[in-house]
Amino acid sequence: MIRSLRNLSRLLRVAHTLARHGALQPLANALEAAGARSTFLELAKLLFGRGMGSGRPGERLAAALAELGPASIKLGQMLSTRTDLLGAQTAADLSTLQDRLPPFSSSIARTTIEAELGRPISEIFASFDDRPVSAASIAQVHFATLPARGPADDEAVAGGGTEGLGTTREVAVKILRPGIERAFRRDVDLLRWLAEIVERTQPRLRRFRPVEAIESFARQVEFEMDLRLEAAAADELAQNFANDPTYRVPKVDWQRSARRVLTQERLTGIRMDDRAALIAAGHDIDQVLTRAAAIFFKQAFRDGFFHGDQHPGNMVVDAQGRIGAVDFGIMGRLDKPTRIYLADMLLGLLERDYRRLAEVHIAAGIVPETESRDMLAQALRAIAEPVFGRPLNEISFARLLGQLFQLAETFDMQVPPHLLLLQKNMLMAEGVSRQLNPDLNIWTLAQPLIEDWTRENRGPEARLAEAVQGGVTFLRRLPRLLGRLEAAADRLAEPDPPSPFAAPLGTPWWAWAVLALAVAIALLR
Repeated sequence: MIRSLRNLSRLLRVAHTLARHGALQPLANALEAAGARSTFLELAKLLFGRGMGSGRPGERLAAALAELGPASIKLGQMLSTRTDLLGAQTAADLSTLQDRLPPFSSSIARTTIEAELGRPISEIFASFDDRPVSAASIAQVHFATLPARGPADDEAVAGGGTEGLGTTREVAVKILRPGIERAFRRDVDLLRWLAEIVERTQPRLRRFRPVEAIESFARQVEFEMDLRLEAAAADELAQNFANDPTYRVPKVDWQRSARRVLTQERLTGIRMDDRAALIAAGHDIDQVLTRAAAIFFKQAFRDGFFHGDQHPGNMVVDAQGRIGAVDFGIMGRLDKPTRIYLADMLLGLLERDYRRLAEVHIAAGIVPETESRDMLAQALRAIAEPVFGRPLNEISFARLLGQLFQLAETFDMQVPPHLLLLQKNMLMAEGVSRQLNPDLNIWTLAQPLIEDWTRENRGPEARLAEAVQGGVTFLRRLPRLLGRLEAAADRLAEPDPPSPFAAPLGTPWWAWAVLALAVAIALLR
């Protein structure tokens, strides 16, 4: 009861903020499109008015979420992946939602660093800039420089910590906001409470799995609020590109990092979307885009581990033309079957083979086996053909994927959250590509890479390698299998009168039959 009263009070404040920005109607429209209604939204419009605000519905919703604070900003960023729920335009408007908040004081930043690292800040850094360079919903960043190397640094270098931080030893220090954990727990509890109500009262919305979505959101936020996990993500991504001269991930200084503090190499460069500055610096725009497409491919297909928030503010081009990334709080993972599905889907789209595209969705379990392949292929054609009628440079494959995901209700489609996150990043990549060179489609640059990867992982050679590996595995298991069958035969065998069906060596005929069946099954796997 207390929880419900607390959340209801909070919900009324949220509704008032949404109403002032004219953002209640977009939510009501989304529910109506999904075949549901909200009595609370109707009541809120009566209580607080029907203000229309300015701009598109998605822009008004983004402004309201920005005012509501950190958790609402993060929620808006998550919703920007849900084209199946909000529609392409509103989702695109929310994707521009940046978590820029007023900075907290440098004295709090210094106190947090000292408490986390257990030393005076004068011993930790040679200099520390009290002016934050960015202030986001969860943390803010300050620049600093490291002192001359000491024993602690030697240990860090031996463990891969500060090695390669540069001759100037300039670093970026990320510090969590004070009290952010408590604030997020309160807001996530409200969202969880709302999701539970929706699942109980709105049967048409259950296919969106609201409780599961909020739990996923809560896990993501918990991940972001432990900067050690972000450090580990950056370190893994750096290892994946250790021998790649086109991509740069800032090294982690593990000795100066903890749960609420993350110290990394400072990257310098030109924002990825600043065309004029890139040209002035002598960079070849098409080469930058070619590298960006290859990096995207390597993260998604080669490694199955990708940066989940690749907006232009998180990417720079350095003096050597390398693309550098920062902010690793949101990362995505794709297992091998999902990568194969994604490659098949993208190639099916590029080749406009809708029957194959329908088969891909069903084979991957995205669409149930019971759905009609012909009807699905027809629906896919209806979505894709109008797009392909346009010039190649105007085609947005990310928006096309978003429209495919909107088939969810018609075909009982289950879209994994990591694919929605990937689609959001594809939107960001396309946006940057069009700013840099509006005559180029970035995915045509990646198409040969995807085709090669598909051939290596789906072609005859790959299938032969899988068969050989399966045979090796079977041979390794064969002695154990034979031993178990023999033991079972010994236990079950009883003296029987002579029979024309008796097997040689006194072993019952059925034991040999079981062995033959087991061998046949193993060979067919």
